[in-house]
Parts: sequence; C-alpha cells; structure tokens
Amino acid sequence: MFGIGLVQGLYTTAKRFFMKKVTQRYPEVLPDLAPRSKGSFAFDADACISCCLCSDACPNGVIKVDYSVGEDKRRRLELYRMNLGYCLFCGLCVEACPKSAIVFKTDFDLACFRKDDNLFAWKGPLPRPAAAVQAPAAADAEAVPVAPSGGSPTAAGGGS
Repeated sequence: MFGIGLVQGLYTTAKRFFMKKVTQRYPEVLPDLAPRSKGSFAFDADACISCCLCSDACPNGVIKVDYSVGEDKRRRLELYRMNLGYCLFCGLCVEACPKSAIVFKTDFDLACFRKDDNLFAWKGPLPRPAAAVQAPAAADAEAVPVAPSGGSPTAAGGGS
C-alpha cells in the first residue's frame, strides 16, 4: 500500500514525542562517558622506558621520543612529544606500550583555535638523589605537560 512508510515514520515520531528527553546541555553539563571511551592521552614519564614502540606503532608519526643513554646503558626519557592534530585516536600506541605509560583519558574536548595548541610534550622524570629513590613516590611526581613553544600547557594535554 502506498504511504505505509510515511505512516510508520509519523508513528515513531509521535511515540518519541512523549518520551523523556535525553538531550544534554553541553558544554554546561559534561556527558557521562564510558570508562573505555577514547579522549586525550595521559602519559606517565616515570613508567616510560623509552622503548619507542609507541612511536613505531603510530601510523601517522604523531609521537616523537627523545632519549639519552645513561652510564648504565639504559635509556632515559628526555622529551615525549605528541602532535594530536594528526592523531587518528586509533589506540595503537596505547596497545604497544609495554609499561602502560600512555593511556586514554575520557576528556574528549580537544577543540582549539591555533594549530600549536595540538602539540603536547612531557619532560622525562627528573634525576633523584639516591636517598629519594628509596622513599615512596610523592603525589607531585606526576608527569606534567610542557608547551613546546614556551607557552602555558592546555588543559587537554594534562598529565596522568
């Protein structure tokens, strides 16, 4: 019969009209996201072993790892950089990291006005004196992002 699709569409519209509204008032009210949702990245410089597996796994070359080799022949992280303007958010870097130094966060609002605001950099952990290494880690030992151009870091590139 002609018009049955139209009647079904109008029925669905009428049924939805009387249901509870699910619209959220973004950006005043932030949505509740699932814990597995993909947003920006958190990076733990203390956990990073500078293996460069994350930068090798990245299909767009978003990640750059600068490291130095110490006297004990171990790599030490100097600078970890990400250019999220070219990131696909595919998660290959998160899967490739053997120490879980890079993880997804649920903050998804990465909009910015300048291209340089998509650049995030984390400095490596500072060398600690021998007495401080044996003490438990302090709460302020989190990796803090540093803006590569010398400006202040944005909220989207926050540490872990």
